[in-house]
This record gives sequence, C-alpha cells and structure tokens, in this order.
Amino acid sequence: MTLLPLLLAQESGEADSGLAERLKRREPQAMADLYDRYGRLAYSLILRIVRDAEMAEDLVQETFIRVWSRAQAFDSERGALGPWLLAVARNRAIDYLRSVDGRMARSSYELVEMENPALFANLESQVMVSDLAGRVRGAMSKLNSSQRSVIELAYFEGLSQTEMAEKLGQPLGTIKTWVRTALKNLREELGVAAAV
Repeated sequence: MTLLPLLLAQESGEADSGLAERLKRREPQAMADLYDRYGRLAYSLILRIVRDAEMAEDLVQETFIRVWSRAQAFDSERGALGPWLLAVARNRAIDYLRSVDGRMARSSYELVEMENPALFANLESQVMVSDLAGRVRGAMSKLNSSQRSVIELAYFEGLSQTEMAEKLGQPLGTIKTWVRTALKNLREELGVAAAV
C-alpha cells in the first residue's frame, strides 16, 4: 500500500483547520466539503485494502459517519484533519478484514479460485505478468518522489495533469515536466513505451 493518500491529505492541513471547526459546530455543509475534499482519497485507500468496490463504498460511508460523530474529539494541535480521516478509513478497512464477514468473503473467494482449474490454464502468462509487475515496481522505486507521485495520481486516481497541478499545488508546467521525466525514466528502465 502506498503512502500517497496520506501525503496528499497532509498538504491540505492549513485549509482543514477551518473545516474542522465547522465540523465541531455540526454544520452540514462542512460534512459535504469534507467529503468533496477526501472522499476519493478515502475510497482509493479503503479499496486497496479490502479489494471489494461495494464494501469500499460502505466503509467510506462508515468512515465519514464516524468522523462526524467524533469531530469534537479532533484536536488540530495534534495533527491535521486529512491524515486523521484517512487513519479512520484505514482502521475501518482493517477492522472489516479482521471481522468474520471479511474473513468469510476472502475465504469463499479463495475456495472458488482454487476449485476452478481454468484459472491454472494460463499459468505461464501469469508468471510473465508477475515478472513484469516486479520490473515495474523496481522502475517506480527508482523515480524521485515527485515523479512517482504524478504517475500514481495518473494511474491510481485517474487525474489529469491539470488536476494533479491543483491537487499538488504546483504549476502545470512543473507537473508536465515531472510526468515527462518520469515516463522517460520508466521507458529507459523497462525498455518499453510508457504513456499517461
């Protein structure tokens, strides 16, 4: 799991202090603003943990309800609102995985997978894909943090370069340079065409 959602949440710290105060005053619009700011991040984080889109949606809803009900306990002196919300989201997802429902969902999936011999028919291609995934991980690890961030935002969150510039608080030209350099480095490392 990547730390990207947490890092993105930390960048909004100053703007979040006013939002936290509005949540404490129980302003309904504050909850809507909170969801607009962190809904996608919370969903992507939870989805990476539970690997079930429907359950991830439920857990995002539970996360925001929990944050709403515990807003009075939030202390901006101890940390920023975004990372706190994402910690709640992460904990909800892990709690689900540890629950009976989470274990049952995983074990029933594993049983179905093991009972289907057709899944083993393409073993050679699966090994090749696994090897490629390892090469991609290695190539990604050689990028600097800015380059890795823009590639992750493009692929994992589907953001355009303009949206990345807004999210990261950087000029569009800087984002374009990071993307171009990252793709060049990935091409050199992997020996294949890479495109965002």
